Amino acid sequence: MAAILDPNSAEFRKAKKQFLKTRRNRPDVEADWTPFRAAEKKFKARFPPPDLSGVLDLALSTEERAEEIKRGGWAGSLDAVKYEAVGTNAITVPSIPGALMVGCSAFFCVQGTAAAALLRWALADHAKQPNDTNLDIHYLVPPEGVWNAHLRSLVDPDTAQVIIPKATQTLETESYAEPEPKGPRQLINNTPASSDTLSVINSTPKPPPPPSTTAQPISPSALLPKLRWANIGWFYHWGVKQYDFTKGKGHIDPNLRDICRRAVAAVDWDAVYVGTEIQWPDGQPEWKYWEETYEPDAGIVNFYQEKDTLMAHVDRSEVCATSPLVSISLGCAAVFLIGGQTRDTEPVPILLRSGDVVVMSGPVCRRAYHGVPRILEGTLPPHLRSDALSEKERECWAPYEEYIKSTRINVNGILVDLYVPRKCAATNRLITSKDHASVQISIADVDANGRALSTSTTFAICGQVRSQGESDDSLNRLATKAGLLRNVWSYQK
Repeated sequence: MAAILDPNSAEFRKAKKQFLKTRRNRPDVEADWTPFRAAEKKFKARFPPPDLSGVLDLALSTEERAEEIKRGGWAGSLDAVKYEAVGTNAITVPSIPGALMVGCSAFFCVQGTAAAALLRWALADHAKQPNDTNLDIHYLVPPEGVWNAHLRSLVDPDTAQVIIPKATQTLETESYAEPEPKGPRQLINNTPASSDTLSVINSTPKPPPPPSTTAQPISPSALLPKLRWANIGWFYHWGVKQYDFTKGKGHIDPNLRDICRRAVAAVDWDAVYVGTEIQWPDGQPEWKYWEETYEPDAGIVNFYQEKDTLMAHVDRSEVCATSPLVSISLGCAAVFLIGGQTRDTEPVPILLRSGDVVVMSGPVCRRAYHGVPRILEGTLPPHLRSDALSEKERECWAPYEEYIKSTRINVNGILVDLYVPRKCAATNRLITSKDHASVQISIADVDANGRALSTSTTFAICGQVRSQGESDDSLNRLATKAGLLRNVWSYQK
């Protein structure tokens, strides 16, 4: 049980003392809080420990997770929020259309050895070059990454490598973004990405942030707790809150891709979205094709320490603003809040435990405010503890357990690139994301002087039509039907 839940513990007494101290002579500011902010404050508070009776906790629906709940001491309620089953081990929250949890009740979507493997991947295989991390901004992190350097220092502390601040080696010719002004951090209101704004976003300069001038040489073990994120796939520029496609697409781990695709395939999307077509771009039921077309091409691994929070925000950087975002939780449990299009909507609280998978999808949910105000202390599940392993495996796992027992890792898989399911204009067949021979041709309209206008007619041709040598004939037929050609093609020819 977490010490903060025990009234006789030093942690409880310390939190109480701090609470009474901060409340003394404090002005009444709660009246100005939005419903989302009030929920954040409620769960973030160290004292009194937050009441989770209003938090949806689906782990309570299965005996398989009883030991995990008992050990951690934190528990929500199965009746806190209305939910419905929509597929194989998937539930949805009707009040937030498109918000789903997969594999969280009858079995874990990512459990046991699968969870341990994903944890090892996140720390040892992924958080290193060529993948960018937040540490690379300020330090000359060795190519093997801070985790592997930390492991080496545990084996031989006398030869531990000291990591040098980047500012000490920066050349004067290198250009960086302007440093942030002193004082409170300024919120960045980035332009929502869309097909209309993509060209402007791509042309916006994205210089790297300047390295800290106050950072000091540090050991890998001391630097490790400062690890906050590692990039997956397309590079995300935190300074402007946009993707920098000029850096090229990074590698997507096949195991992570498989987990994300299985999560999407587990959902009965018709049960979630039938009847909502009017809310979708051009009224197209994109969800019908997700099992075929969903292919995560970007994401991020977030590393949260116990006192870290992720405050309310909206994901606006992906052009494909309806495709599923798959989020996998590892390590300590957390309270997840998801609301509406503004902070004035009261959020739905959900308790996410290690192995739980959240899917955010559709035009409403993907643009909803969400956040993580609390990492719950002492909630490391049994399957990530050394005592669940054989004696031979315990020694290798010990550093991972020591780290993850006070950490939550969140792995996201997102479809950023702008694959929107479309059909072949010649055959009316779906063009999948794997049809690399397909083409899309836009024919510009012109004015009386032959100058191109901003409008055009677009035809998509699938690879099968091209492989049969029928694309020219098909294009002539389609252009004739659209009134763009005359006396070139007819059904008699």
